Amino acid sequence: MIIGVPKEVKDHETRVGLVPSGVLALREAGHEVLVESRAGEGSAITDREYMQAGAGIAQKAAEVWHKADLIVKVKEPQPSEYGFLRPDLILFTYLHLAPLPELTNRLLEAQVIGVAYETIREEDGSLPLLTPMSEVAGRMAVQVGAQYLEAPNGGRGVLLGGVPGVAPANIVVLGGGVVGTNAAKVAVGMGAHVTIIDRNLNRLRELDDIFNGQVVTLASNVFTVGETLKLTDLVIGAVLIPGASAPKLVRRQMIANMKRGSVVVDVAIDQGGCFETSHPTTHTEPVYIVDGVLHYCVSNMPAAVPHTATFALTNATFPYLLELANKGLERACEEHPALKVGVNTYKGYLTHPGVAESQGRSWKELATA
Repeated sequence: MIIGVPKEVKDHETRVGLVPSGVLALREAGHEVLVESRAGEGSAITDREYMQAGAGIAQKAAEVWHKADLIVKVKEPQPSEYGFLRPDLILFTYLHLAPLPELTNRLLEAQVIGVAYETIREEDGSLPLLTPMSEVAGRMAVQVGAQYLEAPNGGRGVLLGGVPGVAPANIVVLGGGVVGTNAAKVAVGMGAHVTIIDRNLNRLRELDDIFNGQVVTLASNVFTVGETLKLTDLVIGAVLIPGASAPKLVRRQMIANMKRGSVVVDVAIDQGGCFETSHPTTHTEPVYIVDGVLHYCVSNMPAAVPHTATFALTNATFPYLLELANKGLERACEEHPALKVGVNTYKGYLTHPGVAESQGRSWKELATA
């Protein structure tokens, strides 16, 4: 196969879909790799390093997209890239299609085979390609929240850990999965008062053991969320339904009842967000205010730490990429069911039920398609 690695074009997206070690492994497996010039620059990877690993360097994105059998990216195609989509192209990237009907239309019309990192699920229920970025985003959410709680940035002027004689900040984490657990780790480490809200009681028991009583755990319901947010300085949205739109756990009135200058960080914004007041923002314009509450809803948070994020991501994605390259999509999916559930679009058919439900569309099983 020819594997193409274009430079990301989303606002401040500085990650890259493949690192030189991956290029070398693909070359040794008999494949060709074509990398767009400066694709790795934002992650401190030079064209020279790619060339030394055996990649060809293309000066324009169009050359990469047109020559490649398989495109490996980080983020979903942007409008400027829609013209590159074509039949039988395998696209391996984060797609997050549930809140993106226009992109879904484009992939279906172009008959692209879209394999989404975020819906690849192993037999144990884990989401191995979502996990590393969830770890990064969860840890970043607390850092970002601390920054925007500072008065010069529009916040209440609260220090997360407090000081002797002054109480620490109250942080609420909605969701006790990978994002929520990593957020809680950082928040506890900074000395904040942390509450985790989740609907899964067994998960709350696990978290109570993990944190040895250092966090408060609450069962999720409308009343509990609303009352808890009234006293919160920072709330982190960390809920996920794989492939589907995130549930709107926080209603507009709950935001109105929060303290002025408090901060919302919606890590679930890739899947539409879990606050009724959320809409996607960028690293260029990351925040906006609703009812006096700062909202940070950047849909590619880990791009702020691209060196760490790129290597964490490619550690997870590369084994699956190599399977796709060595076996082709059909055989790879047959032999590895985790890849099968990662296929969201296939030659004009929508093949993921979560995306279909979120957009009110029909779908087909991949085998049928």
